[in-house]
Amino acid sequence: MQLTAQATQQTGARDADGMAVASFILGLVGLLVLNVFLGPIAIVLAAVALWRGTARRGRAYLGLGLGVADLLVLVAFMQLDSTPSWSF
Repeated sequence: MQLTAQATQQTGARDADGMAVASFILGLVGLLVLNVFLGPIAIVLAAVALWRGTARRGRAYLGLGLGVADLLVLVAFMQLDSTPSWSF
């Protein structure tokens, strides 16, 4: 039974590490395209990864910051363009 608990804990840690990396990548891509969708997803993935105790805390925090930056970029362009969306 201890072996099963250890395997589950390792799988959970790998999942959390993957979420941290995914939040970083989605936040980075979200600065350029689809920030209204990718920003919140990056924020949620980073928060879940941090809550699960990821070993890649730096990437999770970067993903969190980039997700927030995605939404700030969206709001800034909405204010400049006076529309609910923006394009290049």
